[in-house]
Amino acid sequence: MPSANVRAPGSQTLTTQRWIINRRQWVIDNALNMQAVTFQEFRGHLSIAEVPEPTCPADGALIDVRATGLCRSDWHGWQGHDADIKDLPHVPGHEFAGVVVEVGSEVRNWKTGDRVTMPFVAGCGRCEDCASGNPQVCDHQFQPGFTGWGSFAERLAVRYADANLVRLPESLDYVTAASLGCRMATSYRAVTAQGRLRPNDWVAVYGCGGVGLAAVAVAAALGGRSIAIDVRPEPLKLAEELGAVHTVDASDVDNVPNAVRGLTGRGADMSIDALGSWATATNSILSLRKRGRHVQVGLLAGDHANPPLPMGPVIANELEIVGSHGLAARDYPPLLDLVVTGRLDAAKLVTRTLPLADAPAALAAMNDFGEVGVAVVNEF
Repeated sequence: MPSANVRAPGSQTLTTQRWIINRRQWVIDNALNMQAVTFQEFRGHLSIAEVPEPTCPADGALIDVRATGLCRSDWHGWQGHDADIKDLPHVPGHEFAGVVVEVGSEVRNWKTGDRVTMPFVAGCGRCEDCASGNPQVCDHQFQPGFTGWGSFAERLAVRYADANLVRLPESLDYVTAASLGCRMATSYRAVTAQGRLRPNDWVAVYGCGGVGLAAVAVAAALGGRSIAIDVRPEPLKLAEELGAVHTVDASDVDNVPNAVRGLTGRGADMSIDALGSWATATNSILSLRKRGRHVQVGLLAGDHANPPLPMGPVIANELEIVGSHGLAARDYPPLLDLVVTGRLDAAKLVTRTLPLADAPAALAAMNDFGEVGVAVVNEF
């Protein structure tokens, strides 16, 4: 029933105008807030806070986050090791799966209700690198949790939706899908594209955190023979369950490259530094056979930046050194097919789930390397 205060179509009394203003303020104060993990300064206190819900970019989407993985890259971001984090306070998190709740005016391929994930490196879709099929090195890339607020929150705004969102198979649950977002996807590219795995290749994997274990699993699923190397017995045991042919406890071996050579006969065809340290990068290179391929995946940051690498053997043995940085959205289908057909048991990599309230403590503890496998937040 029309209010008696409304004088004519299109006009409003002062009372009506005040009601609208008050209503808008109530929406801002209440409906558009969300819970998120935040930090106010690098290396500062991590906490759960109520923050404004992000707005949907014209070229992007707003995602209701259903699961998000805890990754050491987020720890590096909190430590101030990533130059892409410029504005504080900040919300970390970059491995996610969820449901689209809003799309921007420029988005054509997605709609509300779509189940999606996204590479942690999202290219602009328009530059020369993106046009060549390499958005993972785009100069204008969007990275949730780094160039923008991330997925340790109830909702997440992403850019470049048409070029980067990945539709999830109905049979794939959100927790497993979230575990693919960084570590599994990065390892898949490291093993297949950058390392160019061939059947029966020996693959030495240094560091059995999430990305190293994922590399072991991917190599095994595609016919490679993995050697998992770590200083902790628990992840080495999980590596065996994921398909490692051999394991090496680096804390119990004087010369790890020699141990790898002893197991393979002449050295690894491919080696991966999945940790990111001077020792693991050097040993990875020294483990290779002639004309072997080293893939650097672990972030060499902080005290481990710019390591002195053994370039003599690189030259003499014609070794290759390449990096691996994410996986393009268009390259997800073969990875998803491995998972949904059961050839790659990605769910086995997830060793625990936790509520968002426990994420600050779990993230702060990541440098202690106490986690085995992948932890995923699935309660918001």
